[in-house]
Amino acid sequence: MAKIVMKFGGTSVADLDRIRHVATLVKREVDAGNQVAVTVSAMAGETNKLVAWTRELSPLYDAREYDVVVASGEQVSAGLLAVALQTIGVNARSWMGWQLPVRTSAIHSSARIESIDSSELDRRLAEGETAVVAGFQGVAPDNRITTIGRGGGDTSAVAVAAALKADRCDIYTDVDGVYTTDPRIVAKAHRLEKVTYEEMLEMASLGAKVLQTRSVEIAMLHRVPVRVLSTFDPEAGGTLVCDEEDIVEKKSVTGIAYSRDEAKITLHKIPDRPGIAAAIFGPLADSGINVDMIVQNVSEDGRKTDLTFTVGRGELAAALKACEQAGAAIGYRDITSDANVAKVSVVGIGMRTHSGIAQTMFRTLSEKGINIQVISTSEIKVSVLISEEYVELAVRALHSAYELDAG
Repeated sequence: MAKIVMKFGGTSVADLDRIRHVATLVKREVDAGNQVAVTVSAMAGETNKLVAWTRELSPLYDAREYDVVVASGEQVSAGLLAVALQTIGVNARSWMGWQLPVRTSAIHSSARIESIDSSELDRRLAEGETAVVAGFQGVAPDNRITTIGRGGGDTSAVAVAAALKADRCDIYTDVDGVYTTDPRIVAKAHRLEKVTYEEMLEMASLGAKVLQTRSVEIAMLHRVPVRVLSTFDPEAGGTLVCDEEDIVEKKSVTGIAYSRDEAKITLHKIPDRPGIAAAIFGPLADSGINVDMIVQNVSEDGRKTDLTFTVGRGELAAALKACEQAGAAIGYRDITSDANVAKVSVVGIGMRTHSGIAQTMFRTLSEKGINIQVISTSEIKVSVLISEEYVELAVRALHSAYELDAG
């Protein structure tokens, strides 16, 4: 007997027929003798509709009431799945976030999970009951409903698995696993059988949308094995996200990720002195803007230099405003921006033991006539900023250069 958490996203529970199909997948695990907890997202399109209604009534809505409205989508799908399970003979009941409870911070619409009391849930599972938990929601210290941000269903599922000390968390979605890169760009992209937590975290943060970044963080922290599967083709095998020790052969590069959600800002002729970086990035942090890649040119005269950094494309206007408001403290001569850029990254745990990864990347892009604007690295990834028009060419070329086409 194993303890398993199964998570189904919005497309998996988009209508009643799909909910019935999900119920059969859950019943299969129950019939195998496993203890099963299920977390569900709202039916596809429901959250967008609820958000739109709230914003139409008031652009300056109360965030607490926003959470009450949008959390209802998961409540509906949890109740419907529990009914579907009961109909086919599974002893099931639904659980809302406040009933476990899932304790969160008080930041409405983007709360963070602080703790989950799984004692009652554990008792019910041991008695043979199947739990259907509404994902995406929790309860604040003042007992108000909270939501944990868009895409938070994965995070809810992994957090529940961690609290239950589950043997595995299965994330069912509309793709059959994690691929070496986007199959829509590279036809020879192939599904990975296993990927490490570190690689998945990098790939998720760099643009791969298979798993939500916070869910991978929680899985890595609590060492929860996570399997990504297709709801519509569950026999395909999926991808297991696991410890590095569980992977025998570590390739130098595991995958190629990309993100079009990038914008570049350059501050020209800023003073080359201590404290200037704090004067720039402090106001950006105060405005809640995340800065990604940073590069500073070498100062020829020791007095003035240029500094370039990237932000999310949707935050470009706010970032420019923050820099302009801090202009006197920064002392730049000019500020320029470019939203027609993209980030391409190579990721692999094998980089720790293989040399020449960056050199291969730079040579490959050079051969294709692609100019690199900014470079950033970590222990297991190399990222470059390029013109957006070359994204697909770059991804295809790199996928071949690292021999990922061969599978």
